[in-house]
Amino acid sequence: MMAAFAADFRQDKDINVGVGYVNERTIPHALILEAMQAVIAHPEKYKVALNYGGSQGSPNLIDSIKKFHVETGIGGLTQEIVDHNEVIIGPNGATSLLEGIAHVLPPGIVITSDPMYYIYCDFLERQGFEVLTVPEDENGIRTDLLREKLGGLCLGARKNDVRFFYIVTINNPTSIILSNERRAELVQIATELSIDVGRKIPVFFDKAYENLVHDPTVPPLQSGLLYNEKGIVYEIGTLSKILAPALRIGYMIGNDCSFLRAMIQKTSDVGFSAPLITQEIASYLLDHHVQKQIDTVNQSYRQKARAVKGFIEEHLGDVISACSGGKAGFYFYLTFDGIQTTEESAFFTYLSRTTGDIAIDGPDTDNNPRVIYLPGEFCVHPHGDLVEIGKRQLRLSYGFEEVERIREAIELMSEAVKFSVLNIS
Repeated sequence: MMAAFAADFRQDKDINVGVGYVNERTIPHALILEAMQAVIAHPEKYKVALNYGGSQGSPNLIDSIKKFHVETGIGGLTQEIVDHNEVIIGPNGATSLLEGIAHVLPPGIVITSDPMYYIYCDFLERQGFEVLTVPEDENGIRTDLLREKLGGLCLGARKNDVRFFYIVTINNPTSIILSNERRAELVQIATELSIDVGRKIPVFFDKAYENLVHDPTVPPLQSGLLYNEKGIVYEIGTLSKILAPALRIGYMIGNDCSFLRAMIQKTSDVGFSAPLITQEIASYLLDHHVQKQIDTVNQSYRQKARAVKGFIEEHLGDVISACSGGKAGFYFYLTFDGIQTTEESAFFTYLSRTTGDIAIDGPDTDNNPRVIYLPGEFCVHPHGDLVEIGKRQLRLSYGFEEVERIREAIELMSEAVKFSVLNIS
Protein backbone atom coordinates (compact mmCIF):
# COMPACT_ATOMS: atom_id res chain seq x y z
CA MET A 1 0.00 0.00 0.00
CA MET A 2 2.82 2.43 0.85
CA ALA A 3 4.55 1.65 -2.45
CA ALA A 4 1.30 2.24 -4.32
CA PHE A 5 0.91 5.59 -2.58
CA ALA A 6 4.32 6.74 -3.74
CA ALA A 7 3.82 5.40 -7.24
CA ASP A 8 0.44 6.76 -8.29
CA PHE A 9 -0.76 9.27 -5.68
CA ARG A 10 -2.40 12.16 -7.52
CA GLN A 11 -1.45 15.43 -5.84
CA ASP A 12 -4.50 17.70 -5.32
CA LYS A 13 -6.80 14.83 -6.36
CA ASP A 14 -6.29 11.99 -3.90
CA ILE A 15 -6.27 12.55 -0.14
CA ASN A 16 -3.54 11.14 2.10
CA VAL A 17 -4.69 10.46 5.64
CA GLY A 18 -2.65 7.26 5.79
CA VAL A 19 1.04 7.86 5.20
CA GLY A 20 2.54 9.71 8.16
CA TYR A 21 4.14 12.71 6.48
CA VAL A 22 4.46 15.90 8.53
CA ASN A 23 2.59 19.08 7.64
CA GLU A 24 4.62 21.14 5.18
CA ARG A 25 3.46 24.30 6.96
CA THR A 26 5.36 23.27 10.11
CA ILE A 27 8.72 22.95 8.35
CA PRO A 28 10.76 26.14 9.05
CA HIS A 29 12.05 26.77 5.52
CA ALA A 30 13.41 30.26 6.25
CA LEU A 31 15.10 29.16 9.49
CA ILE A 32 16.76 26.22 7.74
CA LEU A 33 18.13 28.60 5.11
CA GLU A 34 19.36 30.91 7.88
CA ALA A 35 20.99 27.96 9.64
CA MET A 36 22.75 26.72 6.49
CA GLN A 37 24.16 30.19 5.81
CA ALA A 38 25.36 30.52 9.41
CA VAL A 39 27.01 27.09 9.30
CA ILE A 40 28.88 27.89 6.08
CA ALA A 41 29.87 31.34 7.36
CA HIS A 42 31.41 30.07 10.61
CA PRO A 43 33.89 27.28 9.83
CA GLU A 44 35.64 27.91 13.14
CA LYS A 45 32.62 26.37 14.93
CA TYR A 46 31.11 24.17 12.21
CA LYS A 47 34.31 22.57 10.95
CA VAL A 48 34.35 20.93 7.49
CA ALA A 49 30.56 20.97 7.39
CA LEU A 50 30.49 19.85 3.75
CA ASN A 51 32.95 17.01 4.26
CA TYR A 52 32.64 13.58 5.87
CA GLY A 53 31.60 13.42 9.51
CA GLY A 54 32.33 10.96 12.30
CA SER A 55 30.51 7.75 13.16
CA GLN A 56 29.15 8.97 16.50
CA GLY A 57 27.89 12.26 15.11
CA SER A 58 28.71 15.95 15.10
CA PRO A 59 30.10 17.09 18.47
CA ASN A 60 28.15 20.32 17.98
CA LEU A 61 24.86 18.47 17.48
CA ILE A 62 25.51 16.11 20.39
CA ASP A 63 26.16 19.09 22.69
CA SER A 64 23.05 20.83 21.34
CA ILE A 65 20.87 17.78 21.99
CA LYS A 66 22.15 17.51 25.56
CA LYS A 67 21.59 21.22 26.14
CA PHE A 68 18.15 20.99 24.55
CA HIS A 69 17.08 18.25 26.95
CA VAL A 70 18.37 19.94 30.08
CA GLU A 71 17.34 23.54 29.37
CA THR A 72 13.81 22.68 28.21
CA GLY A 73 13.35 20.13 30.98
CA ILE A 74 12.53 17.26 28.65
CA GLY A 75 11.53 14.23 30.68
CA GLY A 76 12.78 15.80 33.89
CA LEU A 77 16.37 15.10 32.87
CA THR A 78 19.08 16.87 34.84
CA GLN A 79 22.58 17.81 33.76
CA GLU A 80 23.91 14.99 35.93
CA ILE A 81 21.77 12.35 34.21
CA VAL A 82 22.59 13.66 30.74
CA ASP A 83 26.32 13.75 31.51
CA HIS A 84 26.12 10.18 32.81
CA ASN A 85 24.85 8.98 29.42
CA GLU A 86 26.10 9.13 25.84
CA VAL A 87 24.43 10.47 22.70
CA ILE A 88 24.92 8.98 19.23
CA ILE A 89 23.51 10.17 15.89
CA GLY A 90 22.07 7.70 13.41
CA PRO A 91 23.15 7.49 9.77
CA ASN A 92 19.66 8.18 8.38
CA GLY A 93 17.16 9.27 10.99
CA ALA A 94 15.74 7.38 13.96
CA THR A 95 14.70 4.44 11.78
CA SER A 96 18.34 3.73 10.95
CA LEU A 97 19.06 3.38 14.67
CA LEU A 98 16.19 0.92 15.03
CA GLU A 99 17.59 -1.01 12.08
CA GLY A 100 21.01 -1.00 13.75
CA ILE A 101 19.61 -2.51 16.95
CA ALA A 102 18.31 -5.49 14.96
CA HIS A 103 21.79 -6.10 13.55
CA VAL A 104 23.76 -5.57 16.75
CA LEU A 105 21.59 -7.75 19.01
CA PRO A 106 21.08 -11.45 18.22
CA PRO A 107 17.60 -12.65 17.20
CA GLY A 108 15.18 -13.50 19.96
CA ILE A 109 11.93 -12.26 21.43
CA VAL A 110 11.06 -8.56 21.24
CA ILE A 111 8.29 -7.29 23.50
CA THR A 112 6.13 -4.41 22.28
CA SER A 113 2.56 -3.12 22.43
CA ASP A 114 -0.43 -4.12 20.32
CA PRO A 115 -1.39 -2.31 18.11
CA MET A 116 2.26 -2.10 17.14
CA TYR A 117 4.59 0.06 15.05
CA TYR A 118 4.05 -2.23 12.09
CA ILE A 119 6.97 -1.00 9.92
CA TYR A 120 9.63 -1.86 12.49
CA CYS A 121 7.95 -5.00 13.78
CA ASP A 122 7.64 -6.39 10.26
CA PHE A 123 11.34 -5.66 9.73
CA LEU A 124 12.24 -7.41 13.00
CA GLU A 125 10.41 -10.55 11.97
CA ARG A 126 12.13 -10.53 8.59
CA GLN A 127 15.43 -10.38 10.52
CA GLY A 128 14.52 -13.52 12.48
CA PHE A 129 13.14 -11.92 15.66
CA GLU A 130 9.90 -13.05 17.27
CA VAL A 131 7.61 -10.15 18.13
CA LEU A 132 5.53 -10.67 21.27
CA THR A 133 2.78 -8.07 21.50
CA VAL A 134 0.88 -6.96 24.59
CA PRO A 135 -2.42 -5.04 24.33
CA GLU A 136 -2.58 -1.48 25.63
CA ASP A 137 -5.18 0.60 27.44
CA GLU A 138 -5.54 4.35 27.88
CA ASN A 139 -2.21 4.44 29.80
CA GLY A 140 -0.17 2.45 27.29
CA ILE A 141 1.04 -1.14 27.24
CA ARG A 142 -0.70 -3.15 29.94
CA THR A 143 1.92 -4.23 32.45
CA ASP A 144 -0.45 -6.72 34.09
CA LEU A 145 -0.79 -8.62 30.81
CA LEU A 146 2.94 -8.21 30.20
CA ARG A 147 3.72 -9.95 33.48
CA GLU A 148 1.32 -12.75 32.54
CA LYS A 149 3.01 -13.26 29.17
CA LEU A 150 6.46 -13.19 30.72
CA GLY A 151 5.24 -15.76 33.24
CA GLY A 152 4.24 -17.98 30.35
CA LEU A 153 7.69 -17.61 28.83
CA CYS A 154 9.27 -18.58 32.13
CA LEU A 155 7.08 -21.67 32.41
CA GLY A 156 8.02 -22.57 28.85
CA ALA A 157 11.72 -22.05 29.57
CA ARG A 158 11.86 -19.25 26.99
CA LYS A 159 12.64 -16.30 29.24
CA ASN A 160 16.27 -16.46 28.07
CA ASP A 161 15.07 -15.75 24.53
CA VAL A 162 13.90 -12.21 25.37
CA ARG A 163 16.29 -9.75 23.67
CA PHE A 164 14.74 -6.34 24.28
CA PHE A 165 11.64 -4.29 24.95
CA TYR A 166 10.58 -1.80 22.27
CA ILE A 167 8.04 0.80 23.37
CA VAL A 168 6.82 3.78 21.35
CA THR A 169 5.97 6.22 24.13
CA ILE A 170 3.26 7.96 22.09
CA ASN A 171 2.24 4.88 20.24
CA ASN A 172 2.15 4.64 16.49
CA PRO A 173 -0.58 3.94 15.36
CA THR A 174 -2.88 4.70 18.31
CA SER A 175 -1.24 7.89 19.69
CA ILE A 176 -1.94 6.57 23.20
CA ILE A 177 0.48 8.24 25.62
CA LEU A 178 2.51 5.94 27.86
CA SER A 179 1.90 7.14 31.42
CA ASN A 180 4.76 7.92 33.77
CA GLU A 181 3.68 5.08 36.07
CA ARG A 182 3.83 2.58 33.20
CA ARG A 183 7.29 3.81 32.17
CA ALA A 184 8.64 3.22 35.64
CA GLU A 185 6.99 -0.20 35.87
CA LEU A 186 8.31 -1.26 32.45
CA VAL A 187 11.85 -0.47 33.55
CA GLN A 188 11.25 -2.38 36.79
CA ILE A 189 9.93 -5.42 34.89
CA ALA A 190 12.92 -5.40 32.52
CA THR A 191 15.28 -4.99 35.47
CA GLU A 192 13.76 -7.98 37.26
CA LEU A 193 13.97 -10.07 34.09
CA SER A 194 17.59 -9.00 33.53
CA ILE A 195 18.52 -10.13 37.03
CA ASP A 196 16.63 -13.39 36.53
CA VAL A 197 18.41 -14.33 33.28
CA GLY A 198 21.80 -12.95 34.32
CA ARG A 199 22.25 -10.39 31.52
CA LYS A 200 21.01 -6.94 30.65
CA ILE A 201 17.80 -6.83 28.64
CA PRO A 202 17.52 -3.30 27.26
CA VAL A 203 14.38 -1.19 27.08
CA PHE A 204 14.22 1.06 24.02
CA PHE A 205 11.80 3.94 24.42
CA ASP A 206 11.01 5.37 20.97
CA LYS A 207 10.14 9.03 21.67
CA ALA A 208 9.46 10.06 18.08
CA TYR A 209 6.33 12.04 19.00
CA GLU A 210 7.11 13.29 22.50
CA ASN A 211 7.91 16.81 21.35
CA LEU A 212 4.42 16.92 19.83
CA VAL A 213 2.32 16.80 22.99
CA HIS A 214 -0.08 19.58 22.03
CA ASP A 215 -2.88 19.03 24.57
CA PRO A 216 -2.12 21.21 27.62
CA THR A 217 -4.03 18.84 29.91
CA VAL A 218 -1.38 16.11 29.47
CA PRO A 219 0.93 16.07 32.52
CA PRO A 220 4.69 16.42 31.93
CA LEU A 221 6.15 13.15 30.71
CA GLN A 222 9.10 11.64 32.52
CA SER A 223 12.15 10.12 30.86
CA GLY A 224 12.76 6.42 31.32
CA LEU A 225 16.36 7.36 32.13
CA LEU A 226 15.15 8.58 35.52
CA TYR A 227 14.67 4.93 36.53
CA ASN A 228 17.79 3.56 34.85
CA GLU A 229 19.64 2.14 37.85
CA LYS A 230 20.94 -0.89 35.93
CA GLY A 231 21.88 0.94 32.70
CA ILE A 232 19.30 -0.84 30.53
CA VAL A 233 17.26 2.15 29.29
CA TYR A 234 17.87 3.79 25.92
CA GLU A 235 15.82 6.58 24.42
CA ILE A 236 15.53 7.15 20.69
CA GLY A 237 14.59 10.63 19.54
CA THR A 238 14.18 12.45 16.26
CA LEU A 239 14.10 16.02 14.99
CA SER A 240 11.98 15.04 11.98
CA LYS A 241 8.67 15.99 13.57
CA ILE A 242 9.72 19.41 14.93
CA LEU A 243 12.22 20.52 12.26
CA ALA A 244 12.21 18.60 8.97
CA PRO A 245 12.28 14.90 8.06
CA ALA A 246 14.77 15.57 5.25
CA LEU A 247 17.44 16.58 7.76
CA ARG A 248 17.49 12.87 8.71
CA ILE A 249 18.42 13.46 12.35
CA GLY A 250 17.74 10.62 14.75
CA TYR A 251 19.62 10.09 17.99
CA MET A 252 19.96 7.65 20.86
CA ILE A 253 20.69 8.46 24.49
CA GLY A 254 21.86 5.77 26.87
CA ASN A 255 24.56 4.08 28.88
CA ASP A 256 28.03 4.09 27.32
CA CYS A 257 28.76 0.37 27.04
CA SER A 258 29.68 -2.33 24.54
CA PHE A 259 26.21 -2.17 23.00
CA LEU A 260 26.47 1.55 22.29
CA ARG A 261 30.00 1.10 20.92
CA ALA A 262 28.65 -1.60 18.61
CA MET A 263 25.94 0.78 17.43
CA ILE A 264 28.59 3.37 16.55
CA GLN A 265 30.53 0.69 14.70
CA LYS A 266 27.36 -0.25 12.80
CA THR A 267 27.03 3.37 11.70
CA SER A 268 30.67 3.33 10.61
CA ASP A 269 30.05 0.14 8.63
CA VAL A 270 27.40 1.83 6.47
CA GLY A 271 29.40 5.03 6.02
CA PHE A 272 29.01 7.81 8.55
CA SER A 273 26.33 9.37 10.70
CA ALA A 274 23.82 11.68 9.01
CA PRO A 275 25.28 14.19 6.48
CA LEU A 276 27.42 16.59 8.47
CA ILE A 277 25.83 19.68 6.92
CA THR A 278 22.35 18.65 8.09
CA GLN A 279 23.69 17.80 11.54
CA GLU A 280 25.24 21.26 11.86
CA ILE A 281 22.05 22.90 10.57
CA ALA A 282 20.10 20.98 13.22
CA SER A 283 22.60 22.03 15.88
CA TYR A 284 22.18 25.69 14.96
CA LEU A 285 18.38 25.41 15.03
CA LEU A 286 18.42 23.71 18.43
CA ASP A 287 20.70 26.42 19.81
CA HIS A 288 18.78 29.41 18.42
CA HIS A 289 15.16 28.60 17.56
CA VAL A 290 13.95 25.31 18.98
CA GLN A 291 11.45 26.38 21.65
CA LYS A 292 9.62 28.85 19.42
CA GLN A 293 9.61 26.26 16.63
CA ILE A 294 8.14 23.57 18.91
CA ASP A 295 5.46 25.99 20.09
CA THR A 296 4.56 26.84 16.48
CA VAL A 297 4.40 23.18 15.45
CA ASN A 298 2.25 22.18 18.40
CA GLN A 299 -0.13 25.08 17.92
CA SER A 300 -0.65 23.94 14.33
CA TYR A 301 -1.31 20.32 15.26
CA ARG A 302 -3.55 21.28 18.18
CA GLN A 303 -5.79 23.30 15.87
CA LYS A 304 -5.92 20.48 13.34
CA ALA A 305 -6.61 17.85 16.01
CA ARG A 306 -9.59 19.78 17.34
CA ALA A 307 -11.04 20.31 13.87
CA VAL A 308 -10.56 16.70 12.77
CA LYS A 309 -12.03 15.37 16.01
CA GLY A 310 -15.12 17.44 15.22
CA PHE A 311 -15.32 16.00 11.70
CA ILE A 312 -15.04 12.46 13.07
CA GLU A 313 -17.82 13.04 15.59
CA GLU A 314 -20.07 14.70 13.01
CA HIS A 315 -19.69 12.24 10.14
CA LEU A 316 -18.62 8.97 11.78
CA GLY A 317 -19.78 9.26 15.37
CA ASP A 318 -22.66 6.80 14.95
CA VAL A 319 -20.40 4.00 13.68
CA ILE A 320 -17.27 4.53 15.81
CA SER A 321 -17.02 2.45 18.98
CA ALA A 322 -13.59 3.79 20.04
CA CYS A 323 -11.29 6.64 19.08
CA SER A 324 -7.83 7.38 20.48
CA GLY A 325 -5.35 10.12 19.68
CA GLY A 326 -5.62 13.84 19.16
CA LYS A 327 -3.53 14.83 22.19
CA ALA A 328 -0.04 14.25 20.83
CA GLY A 329 1.50 13.47 17.47
CA PHE A 330 -0.83 13.61 14.46
CA TYR A 331 -2.89 10.42 14.41
CA PHE A 332 -6.38 9.32 15.35
CA TYR A 333 -6.99 5.58 15.63
CA LEU A 334 -10.59 4.58 14.94
CA THR A 335 -12.47 1.40 15.77
CA PHE A 336 -15.65 0.93 13.74
CA ASP A 337 -18.74 -0.87 14.97
CA GLY A 338 -19.48 -3.66 12.49
CA ILE A 339 -17.65 -2.08 9.52
CA GLN A 340 -14.51 -3.77 8.24
CA THR A 341 -11.62 -1.66 6.94
CA THR A 342 -9.36 -4.33 5.44
CA GLU A 343 -8.04 -4.15 1.88
CA GLU A 344 -10.72 -6.67 0.89
CA SER A 345 -13.56 -4.73 2.52
CA ALA A 346 -16.29 -2.76 0.79
CA PHE A 347 -15.15 0.27 2.81
CA PHE A 348 -11.64 0.07 1.34
CA THR A 349 -12.75 -0.59 -2.23
CA TYR A 350 -15.09 2.42 -2.10
CA LEU A 351 -12.33 4.78 -0.95
CA SER A 352 -9.74 3.31 -3.32
CA ARG A 353 -12.25 3.44 -6.21
CA THR A 354 -11.87 -0.27 -6.93
CA THR A 355 -15.46 -1.46 -6.45
CA GLY A 356 -15.95 -2.32 -10.11
CA ASP A 357 -18.95 0.01 -10.22
CA ILE A 358 -18.19 2.80 -12.70
CA ALA A 359 -20.68 5.09 -10.95
CA ILE A 360 -18.40 4.98 -7.88
CA ASP A 361 -15.00 4.40 -9.41
CA GLY A 362 -15.47 6.69 -12.40
CA PRO A 363 -13.92 6.26 -15.84
CA ASP A 364 -10.13 6.42 -16.29
CA THR A 365 -10.23 10.16 -16.95
CA ASP A 366 -12.44 10.93 -13.97
CA ASN A 367 -11.12 12.87 -11.00
CA ASN A 368 -12.96 11.02 -8.25
CA PRO A 369 -10.65 11.38 -5.24
CA ARG A 370 -9.24 8.32 -3.57
CA VAL A 371 -8.66 8.33 0.20
CA ILE A 372 -5.52 6.63 1.44
CA TYR A 373 -5.70 5.42 5.06
CA LEU A 374 -3.85 2.76 7.03
CA PRO A 375 -6.04 -0.29 7.71
CA GLY A 376 -5.86 -1.65 11.24
CA GLU A 377 -5.06 -5.12 9.92
CA PHE A 378 -1.50 -3.88 9.35
CA CYS A 379 -1.23 -2.46 12.86
CA VAL A 380 -2.16 -5.48 14.98
CA HIS A 381 0.06 -8.52 15.19
CA PRO A 382 -1.24 -11.37 13.00
CA HIS A 383 -0.69 -13.83 15.88
CA GLY A 384 -1.66 -11.48 18.67
CA ASP A 385 -4.83 -10.90 20.67
CA LEU A 386 -6.37 -8.18 18.49
CA VAL A 387 -6.59 -9.73 15.02
CA GLU A 388 -10.37 -9.61 14.73
CA ILE A 389 -10.80 -6.10 16.08
CA GLY A 390 -7.95 -4.92 13.84
CA LYS A 391 -10.16 -5.69 10.85
CA ARG A 392 -12.47 -2.88 12.00
CA GLN A 393 -9.78 -0.28 12.71
CA LEU A 394 -7.81 2.34 10.85
CA ARG A 395 -5.19 5.00 11.48
CA LEU A 396 -6.08 8.47 10.27
CA SER A 397 -3.27 11.02 9.98
CA TYR A 398 -3.97 14.73 10.27
CA GLY A 399 -0.32 15.60 9.65
CA PHE A 400 0.13 16.05 5.92
CA GLU A 401 -3.15 17.24 4.44
CA GLU A 402 -4.82 20.57 5.14
CA VAL A 403 -7.94 20.64 7.30
CA GLU A 404 -10.47 21.01 4.47
CA ARG A 405 -8.98 18.06 2.61
CA ILE A 406 -9.22 15.95 5.76
CA ARG A 407 -12.85 17.00 6.17
CA GLU A 408 -13.49 15.82 2.60
CA ALA A 409 -11.77 12.51 3.35
CA ILE A 410 -13.94 11.91 6.43
CA GLU A 411 -17.09 12.75 4.50
CA LEU A 412 -16.03 10.18 1.90
CA MET A 413 -15.48 7.69 4.72
CA SER A 414 -19.06 8.32 5.77
CA GLU A 415 -20.16 7.46 2.22
CA ALA A 416 -17.96 4.34 2.37
CA VAL A 417 -19.73 3.28 5.57
CA LYS A 418 -23.12 3.53 3.85
CA PHE A 419 -21.75 1.54 0.89
CA SER A 420 -20.45 -1.10 3.30
CA VAL A 421 -23.80 -1.39 5.07
CA LEU A 422 -25.56 -1.94 1.75
CA ASN A 423 -23.08 -4.65 0.79
CA ILE A 424 -23.35 -6.34 4.19
CA SER A 425 -27.13 -6.39 3.80
